[in-house]
Amino acid sequence: MTAQATVPVGLLSARLRLVVASALMLFVQLALIKWTGANLVHLSYFSNLILLASFLGIGLGFLRARKKRDLGRFAPVALAVLIIFITVFPARIEGSSSDLIFFTEVKPTGLPTWITLPLVFIVVAFAMTLLGEITGRAFLEFTALDAYRWDIIGSIAGTLSFTLVAFLRSPSWIWPTVLLIALVLLYGRSLPIISWLASIGIIVLLALESLTPGVSWSPYYKVTTQDYPDAQPAPYTAVQVNGIPHQNVLDAESRLQDEPLYGRPYERAVDNPLRNVLVIGAGTGTDVALALSRGAQRVDAVEIDPRIQQIGEEKNPNQPYADPRVTTYIDDGRAFLSRTDTEYDLILFALPDSLTLVSGASQLRLESYLFTRESIQEAYDHLSPDGVFAMYNYYREDWLINRLAGTVDEVFGHAPCIDRFTAVQSLAVIAVGKASDNAVCADTWERDAVVAAGEEIPQASGDDRPFLYLKDASIPSIYLLLIGLILAVSIIAIRVVGGPLRQMRGYLDLFLMGMAFLLLETRSITTFALLFGTTWLVNALVFAGVLCAVLLAIEVTRRCTPPRRWVIAALFISLAVLWLVPNAWLLTVPVPVRLLLAVILAFAPIFFANLYFTSRFKEAANPTAAFAANLFGAMIGGCLEYLSLLTGYRFLIVVAAVIYLAAVLVGRRAGLRSAPVGA
Repeated sequence: MTAQATVPVGLLSARLRLVVASALMLFVQLALIKWTGANLVHLSYFSNLILLASFLGIGLGFLRARKKRDLGRFAPVALAVLIIFITVFPARIEGSSSDLIFFTEVKPTGLPTWITLPLVFIVVAFAMTLLGEITGRAFLEFTALDAYRWDIIGSIAGTLSFTLVAFLRSPSWIWPTVLLIALVLLYGRSLPIISWLASIGIIVLLALESLTPGVSWSPYYKVTTQDYPDAQPAPYTAVQVNGIPHQNVLDAESRLQDEPLYGRPYERAVDNPLRNVLVIGAGTGTDVALALSRGAQRVDAVEIDPRIQQIGEEKNPNQPYADPRVTTYIDDGRAFLSRTDTEYDLILFALPDSLTLVSGASQLRLESYLFTRESIQEAYDHLSPDGVFAMYNYYREDWLINRLAGTVDEVFGHAPCIDRFTAVQSLAVIAVGKASDNAVCADTWERDAVVAAGEEIPQASGDDRPFLYLKDASIPSIYLLLIGLILAVSIIAIRVVGGPLRQMRGYLDLFLMGMAFLLLETRSITTFALLFGTTWLVNALVFAGVLCAVLLAIEVTRRCTPPRRWVIAALFISLAVLWLVPNAWLLTVPVPVRLLLAVILAFAPIFFANLYFTSRFKEAANPTAAFAANLFGAMIGGCLEYLSLLTGYRFLIVVAAVIYLAAVLVGRRAGLRSAPVGA
């Protein structure tokens, strides 16, 4: 099964060509999720838009793989259009709705949201179509199973490559440079001059972006700093992330004069010995410096973003991170709490709000698990008998203050102190002692008084539904609009690019498998984020782990063919076990055991599902159409992921099981002995 005339001659063997094409495809997808989110703030909160556009585009590329004309050579041109569009029209989120909070008050500076998002989706899908076509054409050189094997190896390489780029905090021009090098390897002299020019243009444009004074990159954001040495009452450095004001670095006492909220926890924690203080969201160090100035004997400073913490080391005039009383941890706050045995006299959640999602495959923000009822219980358990817990932020909506205060009230068993600064975006400080007399209140939050005043107290968020900024269990209209636009564009694009759908008609079971697989992947990402932290490294390792489970299934299928009925039974048993074992229990076991159990529980269903997928896929008469059907299913699965806003993440296991059952039944109707289920 070959199509030699359709495969251009580059500098690589057929095998390496497929590996490089697959690695490039995933590398660019991850780079686009990060770069577009840094420059188009809509996508900091809707990064799965890029993921879904990528699934659509790659699927379309595989449908084009057998066509005579190779458009993959022109991928840099499509990417250049995307880069220029976002650079010219850097639209921003318009604050927040009353039911869903986005942490920014930056106003739109470009096209309206309803124009920007569909255009970005279309252009990303088009660019990924061209990259997918390169990989699809390389598929044609192999049998279906061998092609899938080298595709997954390439995907693992792409994931690890992007992980390295994130670890090195590389500037944005690195990813188009990788793109150009890979295309030269893939096409050699046949790479068109227009693609050379487009690639070089992207590199130059992004080099100018990264060389702008004050611009640097963290694993999560594009970070911009601006010094104001002559400002009054004190000089300061402004820090923006993804174009949004994030922090100001200045002398702690000057900050306290301008924003008295920073001192409120100490005013409430009267006579607190401050032997051990924990600051989660330590940022550039202002909160740490204030704790030291108030007599803290030891401070554990936890900050998730290494670049933000580094700016504090470089710019903070108080130099808190150089103080021997301070121990710095670059970690997720919830994960740190679950691992430490230290008792603290004061625990501060110091303005920990993110401007991005954990990944393109879930609705988690970086701090989502920090504000659940279970997390507040962790904070309670880590307080000394004299201890005080406090959190403060610009909460934007009164209902969010009431949700958090109500959660604290439930966990601690008595009402917290509440200090409101209502003139400034519902700025508030919530403080509570482990014992009721540990904190001295000026004003106390009282549940009955809030209800009597007609204010809402939304239910506390939990580890299964950690959506702090979503008032009710609902799918907001902006998400429904987004899903509708995605489906409409996808149906049209598949028909236009792929032609008649009959070439995929025999692969409905593979389509269903893609849907279920994406839900399992989402569940894995969110579970590992809870158990080990919402850091970029945990997220990258989960992606790599999923791909390794898929690769293991391929290798098993290449060497033997397990009876399908056994694998089906193993799949549904593993899904049942995954459903029955609660994450709350996993959080109670030691970290090494927790890791072992999490890997087994999360990846066993993926492994068994892919045993069936590979046994089915290797029989496909048209592997590129079969793979395209699977990718389109994954895109629909990405839309179904929004169900978690209603049901929580655990219920996605049930949804995935139902879809897998449908795939089995569809396969049997098609005359298979037993339908495979996989990704």
